[in-house]
Amino acid sequence: MKLFYGWRMVGAAFGIQFLLAAFLMQAMGLYIAILSEEMGWSKTTLSGAAALQSVESAIIGPLLGWMMDRIGPQLMVRWGMAMFSAGLLVLSQVHTVGVFYLSAILMAIGASLGGYFPLSVALVHWFEKFRARALSLMSLGLAMGGLAVPAMAWCMAHWGWRNTSIGSGLLVLCVGLPLARIIRRRPEDHGEHVDGLDPAIQHALHEAGQSASDPQTEFTASQALRTRAFWLLAMGHGLALLVVSAVNVHAITHMKEGLGYSVSTASWVVLVMTCFQVGGVLLGAAMGDRFEKRKVAALCMLAHALGLLCLTFGISMPMLMGFAVLHGIAWGLRGPFMQAIRADYFGRNAIGMILGLSAAIIALGQIGGPMIAGMMADLTGNYQQGFIVLAALSALGSFTFIWATKPVRSCR
Repeated sequence: MKLFYGWRMVGAAFGIQFLLAAFLMQAMGLYIAILSEEMGWSKTTLSGAAALQSVESAIIGPLLGWMMDRIGPQLMVRWGMAMFSAGLLVLSQVHTVGVFYLSAILMAIGASLGGYFPLSVALVHWFEKFRARALSLMSLGLAMGGLAVPAMAWCMAHWGWRNTSIGSGLLVLCVGLPLARIIRRRPEDHGEHVDGLDPAIQHALHEAGQSASDPQTEFTASQALRTRAFWLLAMGHGLALLVVSAVNVHAITHMKEGLGYSVSTASWVVLVMTCFQVGGVLLGAAMGDRFEKRKVAALCMLAHALGLLCLTFGISMPMLMGFAVLHGIAWGLRGPFMQAIRADYFGRNAIGMILGLSAAIIALGQIGGPMIAGMMADLTGNYQQGFIVLAALSALGSFTFIWATKPVRSCR
């Protein structure tokens, strides 16, 4: 039996997500911990580089959405891998804050062009019945990237962070670019059908009520903007990323400086968190569309908040393990549902622009998380107060998902 090409794309997206997570999202905490000690730069300065990635996403998100709805993601992903590689190579030559920020901008643009956003749009067009499963399996790459944190820490300890950055950049060129060539636009452009199913079978599934979304429910971007659900989903997603981005940037430094653990021990805590993140992704893939995604997301927001509090006061290893379990499962389970629920609510036709406009709002959370934690750490001498604020905001964010019920398109 011929393998549906969409699953090949899922595999390629998994690999690209792994590279981005291993060499940027998860490794950034290691680089910041080392640069803080070696260069003596403040946590606010280092957090600013991480925030630049989100500022860039907010600025070009709508443009990316417009481009993907018109030309597709395939060329964008290839250029993204090239720019991400260039950013890692520039990072290896950092001696000043300016060059560090330049490397951060290059990596940010590369991650935007070739990362979660365009890959999600591509898979949304190829899957409907199996959409949640496909997006969850793609996100498994993001989770698995965290498994590389101890290896990255070992490489930095034995070969130096500069050589590690060079090696990472070359690996992205050799592996990421071939994977990017597998990504395609729409199944109809290549003689395929959504989910690999004949249209007659698709129609029968819709009639039987087995499809993830109503094929007749298609919103334009302007129609989506006029719904309450669009804004509540964006707000909830942004509040979740307050915690996720702050943990990615500051967790290792907090465990090292605030709790007295070594970088090696902190990296193993991140590894355990990643294992539970993988478990959360697999749980999401198994759950598929059998549970209401917004309610699952609301529960995950509470788990994010409790997990961050465990990290904040993690004076013992059991508390750090509590952080790893709660935050890991919540991140892995909630993450893929964010794009799947929007496709379920608004359809496929304008999903690129809808996700792009959402990204401009979500980026506020990505920016705010590291900056709030970093600035409050500089002011108070530790991360406790900043983390407590972020945990409270995450808990409140659970209500945004509860209220984000599926919109009904107006006939006007």
